[in-house]
Amino acid sequence: MQELIAAAEAALDAAGAVIRPYFRAGVTADAKSDESPVTIADQRAEEVLRGILQARFPEFGIIGEEFPPVAADARHVWVIDPIDGTRAFITGRPSFCTLLGLLEDGAPVLGFIDQPVTGERWYGGRGAAGVFRGPLGGRMGTSAVAALDQAELSATSPAMFDEDQAPRFARLQQACRRVYWGGDAYAFGLLALGQIDIVAECKLKPWDWAALAPVIEAAGGVVTDWSGEKLRLGCDGSVLAAANPALHAAALEALA
Repeated sequence: MQELIAAAEAALDAAGAVIRPYFRAGVTADAKSDESPVTIADQRAEEVLRGILQARFPEFGIIGEEFPPVAADARHVWVIDPIDGTRAFITGRPSFCTLLGLLEDGAPVLGFIDQPVTGERWYGGRGAAGVFRGPLGGRMGTSAVAALDQAELSATSPAMFDEDQAPRFARLQQACRRVYWGGDAYAFGLLALGQIDIVAECKLKPWDWAALAPVIEAAGGVVTDWSGEKLRLGCDGSVLAAANPALHAAALEALA
């Protein structure tokens, strides 16, 4: 595990060095086939991550957002989102993150959330304690809030919910204390620091969630899909992260 962590940290350090010069530098974005934006920073950062990880672990597969998968059916697969929150990145907001997860037999076992501009990094996984480092303060550990009416809820955008999901999320929102929109993966990092209590999202791809579950679980939280099933390749892309089992159960009931 320590060898995996060391390689991942080296790869993230190198990717951050690629990303930082492009931040607030007037980078333009192209639209991909799904209309989501992509920049040269996304592409170059993923190339750096892939290069370092493939050199260290040539037998592992890789799934990334920007380039085709390599050996995606391998037992161990790195999953990369070089810039989660490209819209935030191109508008100069430091709420984007680089996400790096490791799957074993399709299930996440190690995850990293990295903010290369603020210098914040979270990681955790099976056999690895949760770690947070950053100059802005914070302590790894989810909140003890157990009642929905005291919970701070977060989601990236109401536009992500379809006609079935929107009323379900509305029930959860109405039961919670407040809802905060925006933040992408950074919101999950804040949940791991006890600042946010629940994050509920839909339509996430493997590179959006693979890094998140190990970090949240290492901090004491619970992550599943909206049906309460653990995340793994082939899941429906819905994600519910909560600070503790009691709050997670209450949130699942509201979404049911």
